[in-house]
Amino acid sequence: MNARILCGYDGSAAAEKSFESALTLAKGFSAELCVLAVAQPPEPPEDVETEALLESAEARFEQQFTALRQKAAATGQTPRFEVAAGHPAEQILYHADSWRADHIVRNGLPGSIGPAS
Repeated sequence: MNARILCGYDGSAAAEKSFESALTLAKGFSAELCVLAVAQPPEPPEDVETEALLESAEARFEQQFTALRQKAAATGQTPRFEVAAGHPAEQILYHADSWRADHIVRNGLPGSIGPAS
């Protein structure tokens, strides 16, 4: 089974470095790569606000994901890209667990997580 790497992405300069690190790791370990962007709704969130926020975030991040796809293609990789709504740390951990990620890359630094139980 291939290793899986989850990269948190928010469009910042640090997130760009995280993506570059994640690409390098994924290529080096022949790992699958998932890039996750999280839109944080206001507290307390309401369903209508969350849906609108998610749609807006998907449109905004899709533009950025296009550039990331091109960078990945240049290295022969095809990461998966997702957008979620919620608290960023919670969503990253939730997606890492549900996707069974072996590593999380954030702020340019890789980190290991235990296997999903």
